[in-house]
Amino acid sequence: MQTEAFRLARHDWVPNHPRLPVLLYHQALAGLDGAAIEECFDGNGWPPQWRAGVYEFHHYHSTAHEVLGVVNGTALLVLGGPDGREVEVDAGDAVLLPAGTGHRSLRSSDGFQVVGAYPPGQQWDICRKAPDEAMLERIATLPYPTCDPVSGDHGPMLACWSQPA
Repeated sequence: MQTEAFRLARHDWVPNHPRLPVLLYHQALAGLDGAAIEECFDGNGWPPQWRAGVYEFHHYHSTAHEVLGVVNGTALLVLGGPDGREVEVDAGDAVLLPAGTGHRSLRSSDGFQVVGAYPPGQQWDICRKAPDEAMLERIATLPYPTCDPVSGDHGPMLACWSQPA
């Protein structure tokens, strides 16, 4: 499995995460249908909550980390807010977004679908404006999940997302 990790600085009104990188898992879920992706995430402690596309407007979550598993199609996502980093995703890819990470779909193929999952006890919100101080504190201190959503106990998230001392 090839993964890519990168950090996004605060940009415009989008906070992004102050420490944690985004992780792209290239073809880590290749050949899996939606039910199998849901089982993978759930088995690794990330209960799936929905199947759909990705919103076409910039937004972030202040109350949850999020993993997106691409079931069908392709899309060009913008991560980090307006004029952020463009990332092409295909069926079989996964994208791990730490809380605060801006994201939107710039374009997608017909039938594009992802599974969205979150760590236990984290309920996602949709934020479309600059965060206040309480939101920034929540984003920075939101508990880390104990397992990588794709690879479980030995996945790349565990190496890249170390708890602060």
